[in-house]
Amino acid sequence: MTLKTVVGGLTLRNPVMPASGPIVGDLEKLHLLQKEGVGALVTKTISSKKANVPRPCIIAGKNFLLNSELWSEFSVDYWLEQVFPQLREELIVPLIISVGYTPKDMELLIPKLEAFADAFEISTHYTGDDPSFVSEILKTVRKHTSKPVFLKMSPHMRDPIGFALLARDHGANGLVVSNSVGPALAVNLEERRIVLGNKEGFSWLSGPAMKPLSLALVYKISSSVEDLDIIGVGGIKNCRDVLEYLLAGAKAVQVLSSSLIHGRHIFSRIINDLPDVLKSNGFASVEEVLKTKLEWSISYTKSVPTVDETKCTLCGTCERVCPYLAVKVTSKVSINEDKCFGCGLCQSKCPTKAIGGVL
Repeated sequence: MTLKTVVGGLTLRNPVMPASGPIVGDLEKLHLLQKEGVGALVTKTISSKKANVPRPCIIAGKNFLLNSELWSEFSVDYWLEQVFPQLREELIVPLIISVGYTPKDMELLIPKLEAFADAFEISTHYTGDDPSFVSEILKTVRKHTSKPVFLKMSPHMRDPIGFALLARDHGANGLVVSNSVGPALAVNLEERRIVLGNKEGFSWLSGPAMKPLSLALVYKISSSVEDLDIIGVGGIKNCRDVLEYLLAGAKAVQVLSSSLIHGRHIFSRIINDLPDVLKSNGFASVEEVLKTKLEWSISYTKSVPTVDETKCTLCGTCERVCPYLAVKVTSKVSINEDKCFGCGLCQSKCPTKAIGGVL
């Protein structure tokens, strides 16, 4: 089974790569990620000045991550002298160098980094979505490289389709969708203080909690804009998440927060499990997933849940969560059809998948 995919002109051995962040912030980390089997490497974002990062800067919950991390804490000269020469000698996958944030930064950095990059990822995280500003960034990048360029988009963009068209028409090969969302706030109740953040106390949210937001942006853009490849990022923690992004229109994916929540070996676990998960879902390759279109039809007719008593453990979850008070659990699960609204919540929450018929 082949896991190969092509995104923005780059051929990847599989669709999984790290996202820009602390796990790809120096030579040692990049080496470790390559050993995990990723399809490409992405660096931490390099800017014209090294970042002064507040500490602490990362906390994790079960399904989310909050961070006040910035771009690379190392200068461009550090990357040019201490990272890229040795890394290039040992690379077996494409290297995407992340660069930020202004046209002036691009004018300085792209010529210096051009010899080491297979592609560039341009972050717009701190620059807003002003069309003239973004177009000027891309024009500046294209003055200095003909290599693939991916523009990383933040989820707060007011007009994602317009942003995508702007990126394509000014020379971008693709988008990375999407960055973390914010501002977010972490509070320590006992000590009555903000736990981490920037000068205002704010941080950024990422991880599984934001997957539906990023999936929606990937699907919206891929359904509306041609000739622009998408790398999906946001909340990926297993192979099913990868396939969902590919079905939504992404050609490849990036993983970051889940590696900080569950450990960096999540990359090799996902990649090693991918052939079996593809097969169990009826796919013979990643390419076949990419050719499959998502189906959707809207209905206003109620469907009442059914219960498979061989799977049901009478845990009572369905009764506790039902907002219409339609479920009772005694010696079996009973559903009041008159009260049931057919919302689907009970089916989505059932831990043993004993409820069906709605979703």
